[in-house]
Amino acid sequence: MQATKQQQILGYFIEEAKEHLDTIERGLLDLQATMADTERLNELFRAAHSVKGGAAMLGFSSIHKVGHYLEDCFKLLTDHPVKIDQTLENLFLQGFDILKELVEELQSPYGLKEDDAAQTVKAAEPTFRELQNYLNRLLQAERVNPAIGIAQPVPANPELANRLNGALKMMLQLFKQGDTPTNRQQLATLCSRMVQLHGAPEWRRLLQAVHGALTQSRNAYATMAPLVIKELKLAGDLLLVGRANEIIPSSALQKLTPTASPVPTPQPIAQPLPEATHQPATRAVTTAKPQQITIPAEPRAAARALLEAFNRSQLIELAEFLMKAIQS
Repeated sequence: MQATKQQQILGYFIEEAKEHLDTIERGLLDLQATMADTERLNELFRAAHSVKGGAAMLGFSSIHKVGHYLEDCFKLLTDHPVKIDQTLENLFLQGFDILKELVEELQSPYGLKEDDAAQTVKAAEPTFRELQNYLNRLLQAERVNPAIGIAQPVPANPELANRLNGALKMMLQLFKQGDTPTNRQQLATLCSRMVQLHGAPEWRRLLQAVHGALTQSRNAYATMAPLVIKELKLAGDLLLVGRANEIIPSSALQKLTPTASPVPTPQPIAQPLPEATHQPATRAVTTAKPQQITIPAEPRAAARALLEAFNRSQLIELAEFLMKAIQS
């Protein structure tokens, strides 16, 4: 059963990664037009960020590293627009082809062999160095801070960055500990306290959506964990660069929250956020009332009702419960 779950999670990652690759490829094939459209440019950054985050969650270091390279370069374009030429387009497409090759290898019958993938990444490093160096030369030509770095940008608010990272690490640890009522309560409590980190209404709305997903007991950890961590990480990055107005819960997250529950107003805490969550939860969290559906007695009609009410991952979980009940 565990192997089946892992295959399902891998399948979800591959399916989502292919959608992000399509987004990146469309943007790069007409990079000059993409640069003129802020939202399209942001989509490239978010797509690379999502592939990188998902790969990190599943332990695919090669895909994570290549996704990180592309994300850094897209970040430069979003912060410092430059004049696009054929050389830059070609370098970006070469880097994209490497990422696409690794994802396709992951989907192949033999899977992604880490030794071979590591060699692919090593062989690709000169391409990404050339891309980064060329971007820096273009930035210098545009008289935009020639000393700008690529690999490790310094956050404008180091304290906020540290608190965000600390909260995300604790949330990931709670997900890894397994699905229990106590862990769900601690996750919801942590979520409600994260509201204190920033006053942007978009940040609060995202946390409301996450809180709503956590309080829906039918949402499996395997579905929520990578999605929630990814959404909060991307939102945190936008907070740090002053782009909170771009924070929007994804459609995948909204599907897990048919009725978003408000995030409870947290009580003041004496200790910094990362250390505080080691303490036991001391107050109840308001839980959304479970959504009710009517199931017809006729089997085909019942199946149609279930298909309309639940998403794919929820239907898989429901099927597992039914099989266990039949076999018992």
